[in-house]
Amino acid sequence: MSQKSASSGRRDLLNSPIGNTLKSMTLPMLVGMVMMMSFGLVDTYFIGLLGTDELAAISFTFPVTFTLISLHIGLGIGTSAVIGRFLGNNSHSEAQLSGTGALMLAFVLAAVLAFVGVITINPIFTLLGANERLLSYIHEYMVVWYAAGVFLAMPMVGNSILRASGDTKTPSYVMAGGGLINVILDPILIFGWGPIPAMGMQGAALATLIAWALGLLYILYLLAYKRELILPRLLSMSELKRSCGGILKIGLPAAGANMLTPIAGGILTAVVAGYGPGAVAAWGVGGRLESIASIVILALSMSLPPFISQNFGANNLSRVSKAYQLCVRFVVIWQLLVFGVFYVLSGVFARAFSSEPEVIGLIQTYLMIVPLGYGVQGIVILTNSSFNAMHLPMSALLMSVLRLFVFFVPISYLGSYLFDLKGMFWAGIVANMLTAAVAYIWFCRSLSKRMAA
Repeated sequence: MSQKSASSGRRDLLNSPIGNTLKSMTLPMLVGMVMMMSFGLVDTYFIGLLGTDELAAISFTFPVTFTLISLHIGLGIGTSAVIGRFLGNNSHSEAQLSGTGALMLAFVLAAVLAFVGVITINPIFTLLGANERLLSYIHEYMVVWYAAGVFLAMPMVGNSILRASGDTKTPSYVMAGGGLINVILDPILIFGWGPIPAMGMQGAALATLIAWALGLLYILYLLAYKRELILPRLLSMSELKRSCGGILKIGLPAAGANMLTPIAGGILTAVVAGYGPGAVAAWGVGGRLESIASIVILALSMSLPPFISQNFGANNLSRVSKAYQLCVRFVVIWQLLVFGVFYVLSGVFARAFSSEPEVIGLIQTYLMIVPLGYGVQGIVILTNSSFNAMHLPMSALLMSVLRLFVFFVPISYLGSYLFDLKGMFWAGIVANMLTAAVAYIWFCRSLSKRMAA
C-alpha cells in the first residue's frame, strides 16, 4: 500500500487529543445517520399513507429486518476490530487481506440468508402474530427486501473498513446518499408516477434495493482503487480462510449479540400484538423514533470502536479507558435532554404518523415514557461495542444475553402482565438501568485487568 493511500482519509487515533478526535469522528457519522434514519421515517410515513394495515405490516417486518441487519453489523464489528488492530501496529498488508475476505464473506452470507428468508416468510411472521390479511402485505415487501439484503451486506462491511482506518466522513456520505435515493424513489414506486405503476409496499422495498445497489458499486470502487484498503481481486481459498478466521472469531459472537436485540423485539412485538393492530402500529412508529432519539449513541458506537481497536493494538490502554469514560458520561446527559424534547413534543410526533385517535394516544404514551431509559441503554450499547473493539466478543455476547433475556424481556413481560402496555414501557426502563450498572462495572474491571497484566 502506498503512503498516500495508507493515510488517505485517516485520523491519528493514537496521539491526537481524545475528546477532539472522538468528536471529529462522530459528527460525520451523526450527520449521515440522521439523514439516513430521517429517510427511514419518511419511508414509514409513505407506507402509513397506504393505511393502518400496511403500517402494521411494516411494523411486523422490523424485528426480522433488524435481525438480518444486525448480523451484517456483527460482521462489520469483527472486520473493524481486526483491521483497526492491524493498522494500529502497522500491518497494512494484513489489513488489506482481511478487508477483502470480509467483503467476500458478506456476499456469501447475504445470499444464503436471502434464500432462507424467502422460503420462511409465512411461518416466521405467523409466529410473530401477523394475521392472514397482514401476511399478504408482508410477503410482497419481504421478497424484494431479502433480495436487497445482498446489496446491503457488502456496503455495511465496506463502511466498517473505512471507519477502522479512521475515516468516518465517507461512510456518512454513503449512508446519506443511499437514504436520499431511497426517499426520492419511495413515492414514485409506492404510488406510481407517469408510466411507473403503483407498487404499494413492494415499491418501498424496491426503492431500498436500488439505493443499496448503487451504494455497493461506489464503495467497492473506493476501497479497491482510490484508498487501496482491499485487494482488487478475489482471494484464494487459503487466503480467504486465513483472513476470515480473526474476523469470524469476533464477528460471530458480535452478530449473535446484535441479533438477540431484534429477536427480543420480535418476542415483545408478539406481546404487543395481543393489544391489537393499532398497538403494533404504534410500537413500530415508536421503534423508528427510538432510532432517531438514539442517533448520538449509535454514532458513538461506530466511532468509538476504531479508536479503541487502534489504541488496543498499540497498547495505549489508558487512552481506551479515558475515551470510554468520556463517552459514557456524555450519553447519559445527552439522552436526558432528548427525553425532555420527546416528552414535550410527543403529541406532535404522534399526529404526524397517524390520524386514528387510538394509535395517536398509544404513540404519545410510548414517547412520554420509553425515552427516559435511552441514556442507560446507551451505556450498554457503548460497552458492548467497546468489548468487541478490545477483542472480547464473548463478553459482549454474554452482556447481550443478560440484558435481553435475564432483564429486558422477562421484566417487560411482567410489566405488561401486571399493568398492561404502559407497565411494559416502564418495566423496560428498569431493565435497562439494571443492565447498565452491570455493563459499566464489568468493562471497567476487564480493562483494569488488561492494564495490570
